[in-house]
Amino acid sequence: MAEPRLITAESVTEGHPDKICDQISDAILDDLLAQDKASHVAVETSATRGQFFVFGEIDSQGYSEVQQVVRNVVREIGYTSSHIGLDADSCGVLVAIGQQSPEIEQGVNRVQRASEMTAEQKEYLYEQQGAGDQGVMFGYACDETPVYMPMPITIASRMAYRLAEVRKKNIISGLRPDGKTQVTLEYNAEGRPVRVDTVIVSAQHDDDLDQSTLKTLIKEHVVTPILDEWCGDTVKHDSYRLLVNPTGSFILGGPAADAGLTGRKIIVDTYGGAAHHGGGAFSGKDPSKVDRSGAYAARWVAKNIVAAGLAHVAEVQIAYAIGVANPVAINVETFGTERDGITRSQIESAVRSVFDLRPAAIIDELDLLRPIYRKTAAYGHFGRDDADFTWEQTNKVNELRAALR
Repeated sequence: MAEPRLITAESVTEGHPDKICDQISDAILDDLLAQDKASHVAVETSATRGQFFVFGEIDSQGYSEVQQVVRNVVREIGYTSSHIGLDADSCGVLVAIGQQSPEIEQGVNRVQRASEMTAEQKEYLYEQQGAGDQGVMFGYACDETPVYMPMPITIASRMAYRLAEVRKKNIISGLRPDGKTQVTLEYNAEGRPVRVDTVIVSAQHDDDLDQSTLKTLIKEHVVTPILDEWCGDTVKHDSYRLLVNPTGSFILGGPAADAGLTGRKIIVDTYGGAAHHGGGAFSGKDPSKVDRSGAYAARWVAKNIVAAGLAHVAEVQIAYAIGVANPVAINVETFGTERDGITRSQIESAVRSVFDLRPAAIIDELDLLRPIYRKTAAYGHFGRDDADFTWEQTNKVNELRAALR
């Protein structure tokens, strides 16, 4: 039996420099998918004081006015004045986007849309469209929370979202867009969360905001509501340590304080360190890139395993080769939590029989050619109650149970 231990996860608000870059890259992707569902996009964004650099490769029949997309995203986040370090209307935007490599393009069939096809046509498409790159993707699910996510990252993400919400609604006046949250929970010997140990909130603010007042308001309007909602009666949260702006102030934030880059918050984007992560980030990549679609599919598989009651915890690993449709490997790990009477290998066999994990099949089944990606780029790609997040559906539960029977 495991020893009691502390487990920590962090999240960031949409005004964090790296998250600004993620949202810009995904906003460009959405813009192109809205015009051409077969768009192939691999776009990165970097940010520093008053300046953005957007670069990468695109192959699309659509056209994105990148400078305008950048300014719209920055403005919507709340950076509208040089007084707080960034003004959407006056910041510099440098663009260097080229054509996708033909050696990458040749491995991916451009005809990605599978709707209105016969079964034979779909099968041909699924076999012809290979993975857009090699790589290893992971998906994870557990029954710690109703959304089948680890509790630390769930609470941290909800607090980050709430921190932005109280700023935008002026529930707490004087806040600025940048912010971070971090939550440490104690887990018992059975591996279940039992107590909130520490909560950290770093909130960018105006220079005349008193820190003692800010701490009181953060606790009242951000921390307490989220802990009450997600901890309930099972996880103690009446004596935790709360740290708000531990350095004493947080006036200068965003790209004015720290450079930003697409893809640097991959653990924030996923499971908070509770599970493995493949080598690739998500934002700025169309779903022909299995860095994104494969990871979404792996989460879909893992969540259905746990929702079906086959195991308390599931981690799914899928590996691909560029230009090859079928995964080169699928592995399911349940960490000894599988239901009595079934084995890990039986669950893995059921997964192979129920889920088609070829890239074109994933894109079709999860309807991934829609412009839905900007909203994934802040507050996590998993565990969210949004109909557009199709990888969160538990529509394969009965099929998995039947496959085991």
